Amino acid sequence: MADDDYCYVTTTGRTSGNAHRIEIWYAALPERLFLLAGGGTRSDWVRNMLATPAVTVEIDGAVHRATGRVIEDPDEQEQARSLVFDKYQTRYHGGDLTEWRGNALPVALDLLDPLT
Repeated sequence: MADDDYCYVTTTGRTSGNAHRIEIWYAALPERLFLLAGGGTRSDWVRNMLATPAVTVEIDGAVHRATGRVIEDPDEQEQARSLVFDKYQTRYHGGDLTEWRGNALPVALDLLDPLT
C-alpha cells in the first residue's frame, strides 16, 4: 500500500443523507489511515464526517468500515503529518508540500477491520 496514491473515502452527506465519495492521499497503519484535509473543516467531506463519523474507505479494491475523527492529540497530529508528507513529497511533481503539511487538518480513519 505504500505505493498506492489514493484511497476512496465515502461519507454520508450531512444534509442530504446521500453517499459522497472522494479520492484522497493517505498513509496507512494496520488499524488506521491518516489523511490531511487541505481545506480543513471547510472541506465537505470533513464536515460530513464530523456529522456522521461512520465512513467506508476503499484501498486497492477492498472496502473497509471506519470511524473518522479530526486528530486532536499533538503527537498523533505530527505522526499523521509526517507519514502522509513523507509518502508523497518525493513523488509529487507539483512542488514542495511543506506548507500543505503544516496547514492541512490531520484526520484519522480508525478501521473497524484492520488492513492485512
